[in-house]
Order: sequence, then C-alpha cells, then structure tokens
Amino acid sequence: MMKIVFFGSDDFALAHLKSLVSDRYHIVACVTQPDRPKGRGMKIIFSPVKEFALKNNIKVFQPETLKDEKVVEILKGFQADVFVVISYGHLLPKDVLEIPRLGALNVHPSLLPQYRGAAPMNWAIIQGEKETAISIIRLNTSLDAGDIVIQEKVKIEEDDTAVTLRTRIMGLGGKLLKKAIDLLAEGKTAFISQDEKQATKAPKLTKEMGLIDWALPARVIHNKIRGLQPWPYAYTFYKGKALKILLSEVINGDFFDKNKAGEIIEISKKGILVQTGKDALLIKRVHWENAKAMDAHSFSMGHDIKVNNSF
Repeated sequence: MMKIVFFGSDDFALAHLKSLVSDRYHIVACVTQPDRPKGRGMKIIFSPVKEFALKNNIKVFQPETLKDEKVVEILKGFQADVFVVISYGHLLPKDVLEIPRLGALNVHPSLLPQYRGAAPMNWAIIQGEKETAISIIRLNTSLDAGDIVIQEKVKIEEDDTAVTLRTRIMGLGGKLLKKAIDLLAEGKTAFISQDEKQATKAPKLTKEMGLIDWALPARVIHNKIRGLQPWPYAYTFYKGKALKILLSEVINGDFFDKNKAGEIIEISKKGILVQTGKDALLIKRVHWENAKAMDAHSFSMGHDIKVNNSF
C-alpha cells in the first residue's frame, strides 16, 4: 500500500484528506501550519486538517519552515511514496519535493495553465469564465506550473459564486485525486507539460478590489459580486457607510437618457435597480455595515432610499 504524507491546512484540504481516509488510503502523517492565535481573544486554533488528523490517530507535523535540514530528515523518515499538497500555504523546496519516491501531487482548482495562484476560483468568476477545472499536477519548484497528471472540467453556473463553486469542487476533487494516485501507483501516468504561453495569474484578493465602479458594465460588476465572496465582497458606499452587495442580476437595457452611473432607477420588491456604464444592475441582497444581511427591498424601506439617490 502506498504511503502518503498529506500537506494541508484549511477546509478545502480537509475535504480531500477525508476522501482519502474514507477509502483507506494510507496516510502516514499530516503536515500542517503551526497553531496560531486568532480572533478577539487570540485563542490558539488548530487547523481543520490537524483536528481531523488527531481524531483519526494520524501523526501531525507542524514545522515553522521546510527550509531546515532537521525538518527534511523528519520528512524523509516517513518513507512516503507520494506527497499530496493542498492549500498548505507554502511552496515546497526542491530538496523536499525530491523526498517521495513518486513525487508530490497537488490539487489546483483551475483549468491550468490558466489562473495560477492563490485565488483561481474567484478570478475565473470575476473574469466571466463559463468553465473551470480540477487539475491534479506533479509539483515542481514553480507556482502551479508542474506537469498535469489528470484534469477534469467543471461548468461555472450562471448563479455560481466563488463559495458555491468552491463547495462543488471540494466534493469532486477527492475522486479525481484518488484516480491520479492510482494511476501513479500503477505507473500509467502520462504527464502533460503546461503551455507557458497560455498561463495566466490568479493573485491574492485585496479589500480594495471590492469597491464597485458603477461606470463599468453591469455584467462586469455582477461577476465581481459573485467572485469576491466570501471575502472581501463587492461593496459600495451609501451615506458614508459600506454596503456589501451579496446578490445581483443584470438587467439589459439603455437607461442613460435620464440616469447617471450609480443612480437608482427603480425600487421594487425584486430589489434596487441601479444604472451602470452599460445596462443596469438589480441589487437583490445586501449587508449593511454593522447590521445583518437582508433583501435589498427591506434595506431600502428601512433606510429611506429613493429613486434618483446614488451610490
């Protein structure tokens, strides 16, 4: 039976770890980030991967760095056939990648070589893509640039947000990962090099990205609203306070004869209709600063929002 060392920290990694354990793949150790204080009380919080590993009697290793000879020796001691690396948080250096007999596998949620980086699902939605993929690659020292072991396309639905897409990929990724491990074990893997000319980036999200420019087309704003969840969210300002937009719909039509970008065209039970640079955007659900999320119509009634007001 293949010996696997699993590197990961968050719930996305955990979903894949659970899938492996449920099918009795032999996880000899989990490598996860050191415990960090979080929240207002600065309480020490274990990563989801560590919590699961401890409950399932899997050895846990939490090095501060992988660039330490002692750490490398400990990793060698696990005598792993393969490393599986998912949402670990750091690139594996060359001497670590060379430890497992069959190399290191990574699950990356994009149609590689597109969207290499920290936020591939978010960027795919922000850019209006109709499909993405789950890509299992053999890691090298460059970010998300390793040879593709297996890849499966995933449709991005019109109403998908980065949250719903992530949840769906979490459910599908484990099956593809197990298929890749089995191919590797059987020596049937056909490694496919990525085309560097087709490579695009998916850098970390920033809070500043969320600010809505109403002069942009409604479709662009709508995709930003979908793609910037669960953080930092797309937001606008009203009466000096931030208003997060949680749900929207593009309404086609030329409204510029009477309205300026950011101006409210209509308020109904469906929501708040706002002029944009092209077409209009129906805001359906919002989250007002220091309040609970609510439907946009209720928000308009409670805050005396009227037609011709502007965001």
